[in-house]
Amino acid sequence: MSSPSSTKPDTSAAAPLTGDGGGTVPAGKVKLPPVVWLLGAVAFIMGTSEFIVSGLLPQISGALDVSVSGAGTLITAFAVGMMIGAPVMSVATQRLPRRSALVAALLVFAAGHVVGAFSSNLPLALVGRFAAALGNGTFWAVGAVVATAAAGPAASTRAMGVMVGGITLANIVGVPLGTAAGQLGGWQVPFWLLAALAVAAAAVIARRIPADTTRASTSLRAEATALRHPRLWLVYLAIALIQAGLMAAYSYVAPLLTDRAHLATALVPLALLGYGVGALAGTTVGGRLGDRRPYATLFPATALTTALLGAITLWATNSVVAVVLVVLLGTAGFANNPIVVGEVVRIAGAGRSLPMALATSAFQIGIATGSWLGGLALTSSLGLRGPSLTGFAFALAALLPLGLLAASHRRAESAQS
Repeated sequence: MSSPSSTKPDTSAAAPLTGDGGGTVPAGKVKLPPVVWLLGAVAFIMGTSEFIVSGLLPQISGALDVSVSGAGTLITAFAVGMMIGAPVMSVATQRLPRRSALVAALLVFAAGHVVGAFSSNLPLALVGRFAAALGNGTFWAVGAVVATAAAGPAASTRAMGVMVGGITLANIVGVPLGTAAGQLGGWQVPFWLLAALAVAAAAVIARRIPADTTRASTSLRAEATALRHPRLWLVYLAIALIQAGLMAAYSYVAPLLTDRAHLATALVPLALLGYGVGALAGTTVGGRLGDRRPYATLFPATALTTALLGAITLWATNSVVAVVLVVLLGTAGFANNPIVVGEVVRIAGAGRSLPMALATSAFQIGIATGSWLGGLALTSSLGLRGPSLTGFAFALAALLPLGLLAASHRRAESAQS
């Protein structure tokens, strides 16, 4: 870990383990402990909850007697809860036992879904989504520290990969299955299922994570010092703009596919499955290429995302074309995620919970802003073209901070050579 007064990247996470004989154990050979996979499974539950509303907007709007864009505020409320919850709970739980914090987070998350399932009006549903998001934010603030501490320095990056992989898997499996369940049994069904899974996960965590799990060893002052690097804030800006571009379009993918592209409602879960498969492919490619050449991968991926959003705006009037473009959007958009998170770690230093929590907030700022403005565009004269056109504008704007970061990265590499 870097010293409290330093903002230089901490390379300890990449350091190999040294055995008694002085040899090294490559990071890829270190076996991840079961707790990491447990937290990855919880991340799957959290990711399913975050994105499930997108596939059920028509059903929710009908049940709550609001417009589709009004129902879309449930996505915004969740994002705002995450945006606030991650950094606040990172600070608030810094000196609490990690097991207790994780159990409490899951119970709050479950309670939020119970409130949502009982909701007969939009305000109550918004309260439930906000509460669930606070639980989600707490989980990420604490779970990332628990996973990396359990894995050790040589495997901390892989541990985070498992947790992020849980979200990607949620897009592939959880969201399509939850959408199908909501269409067949009512939109409340996936809410009840997520609440039950969260309670079960809390029980498992209470048994499997040791009571003496280490507390934070860093001070709030050291965490704040790591935020002084200007490049870190450019990364946060890029994260927010990229996510706003994606979510402005994806939040309203169901009406796009059914009303504009004339896809049968029953096939929407399959289209979401395709988006999730594309997201997994993008995450995998981005993670592999981004380690070696982060900005040579990140900038083209964002440019492709921008082009795809433009194409959706212009040509997503045919069901086949629309589905192909949505799948490709998942691939290009999610290729960015492991790279930008890796840049936060490199700039702020490994083991810093507050910079990582603020990265989560940046993601959620983008999701909240994109879903909100996408909803406004949907109700404007632009109609069903509005969300993707809004996303196009955000993705195009993201190229500016990425260009500045790429130039700074090149100057740093030249100075070292």
